[in-house]
Amino acid sequence: MSTNTNSLYDTDYGLWLASQIDSIRSHRWEELDIDNLIEELEGLNRSNERELESYLVIILTHLLKWEYQPQARSGSWKGSIFNGRKRIARLFKQQPSLRPRVPEFLPEAYADSIEVARLETGLPADVFPAECSYSPSQILDIEFLPGDSELPD
Repeated sequence: MSTNTNSLYDTDYGLWLASQIDSIRSHRWEELDIDNLIEELEGLNRSNERELESYLVIILTHLLKWEYQPQARSGSWKGSIFNGRKRIARLFKQQPSLRPRVPEFLPEAYADSIEVARLETGLPADVFPAECSYSPSQILDIEFLPGDSELPD
């Protein structure tokens, strides 16, 4: 790896990335900035994990609101739940190894969703169960909604 490639990483990320892609395509392995490439690949994996957790928070927040504030149910909540589930399904298509990790992300995502649901509904946090009562399969099931799934008239 040349010093020039390493300094490019610090000064012009886009140019550094283009040079790394070009080196890989051309099989010029000696030009690769291995340490920074490893760091970037690890960051990409963490980014996918954060994306999964973020969509779990959105889904769980709306499931809680749906269940604990039924008089305020809306198509918007239903749409957010649907959208989050579709996004997670796409993420699993790209990275199937994330699917079995959902239970690992659930406790923190659920804790965050309680806080958001509390802020958005005005309900006290202790109204919501301390631990998530939805299974991973329910959370990801495109059809699942807790309680009465119909919108009020």
